[in-house]
Amino acid sequence: MDNLLMTYRDMTTRDWLVDAVVALAAFAVGCLQLMLTASSIIIPDLALRQYLGVVNVVPDLQVFVGLGMTVVPLVLRRRFPLPVFAACLVIFLGLQVRFSGFSMTVVGPLVALYTVAAECGTVPGVACGAAAVLSLLFAGAPMQAASMVFFTRFQNIALMVAAVLAGYAYRTHVAYVRAVEQRAAEAERTREEEAARRVEEERVRIAREVHDITAHSLSAVSIQLAAAERLVERDPQMAKEAVSTARATAKAALDDIRSMIGVLRHGDDAAETMPAAGTNQVDELESYLRGAGLDVTLDMAAYDRARVPAHVDMALFTVAREACTNAVRHARAQRVSLRFAVEDGAATLSVIDDGAGCGVAAQPADMAASQLPRAADGAGHGVAGMAERIHVLGGSFSAGDGENGGFCVRASIPLRGTEA
Repeated sequence: MDNLLMTYRDMTTRDWLVDAVVALAAFAVGCLQLMLTASSIIIPDLALRQYLGVVNVVPDLQVFVGLGMTVVPLVLRRRFPLPVFAACLVIFLGLQVRFSGFSMTVVGPLVALYTVAAECGTVPGVACGAAAVLSLLFAGAPMQAASMVFFTRFQNIALMVAAVLAGYAYRTHVAYVRAVEQRAAEAERTREEEAARRVEEERVRIAREVHDITAHSLSAVSIQLAAAERLVERDPQMAKEAVSTARATAKAALDDIRSMIGVLRHGDDAAETMPAAGTNQVDELESYLRGAGLDVTLDMAAYDRARVPAHVDMALFTVAREACTNAVRHARAQRVSLRFAVEDGAATLSVIDDGAGCGVAAQPADMAASQLPRAADGAGHGVAGMAERIHVLGGSFSAGDGENGGFCVRASIPLRGTEA
């Protein structure tokens, strides 16, 4: 019940001053109305005034004090809307009977009723409006002619209804403005979250690219330098070739990283000149595996590169390179089989080695990247990164121990619908 009798809004000094000014304005309007209706300005004909029951005297001090009593509670109207309305209405009805012959203005109860509708909502506003209408209909009336009484009551009832509608309209407007502000704040917060999400996605993408470049290239450099170390005394010429190959591999990796940094610095303009690593470099991948001492089987008979979109070709090659790097670094494999193909409207890849595996059965093709196994020795995030590359293009990916041992990576990307 307390929340109906009192609002808990924070009232500043300015709010109290505004309500005091409203009360003074209401008193001024009431005084003006009293002076006009009690004098001969509105109805100059004396006989007509006597017929209507309107006195022809200037209101005395008691009338003005009574009028002030109907508006003084308005100072507390926004903190105690319902009690203020009840007080204004009761005082008005009582003084209207007390000062018969004077048509006192209903401005006090009118402002109080508007405040109830605006502050307390529709139901309290309608209930108070109905109470005011019934009170004005059946309460005592000043000693005036029936026609004047009817006009006065009709006017006051119409004003009460208008006050309820005005209060409801103001409350609706305030609620609409508040909702718009909340939507704007929510949109701003959503934009910030979206920007943070995009930054995080870009960070992960850059980390994945750097991982792919450095993992493959440094592994190749390490293998070539290890071979050069073994051959430096027995066959200096082959050792020199191994060192030269390692240097070329390191240089290519540095070029790739410089290109990536150029994209970060200059945006899309640099991306157009960034070298695309696709299946056109599969011979280098085969050479890398053979240089690591693995027996390689490469099957591209069913792969038509002209039919495969460049971004799909690049994704498959990147996955193949990562899988081969894992086979060399982690699986301790002796043989690796690579197969690229275009089958049933999709570009497919399979990389199978005979290494140690990771002790995890082959996972379903639609499994989330976070649920896929890691590299063969359980370290790193290479397999998860491969899965992310394939899934972002709407493809399917699976990785795990093969049926005959070793590790098996399979990927399939549809040729249509991957442009995004």
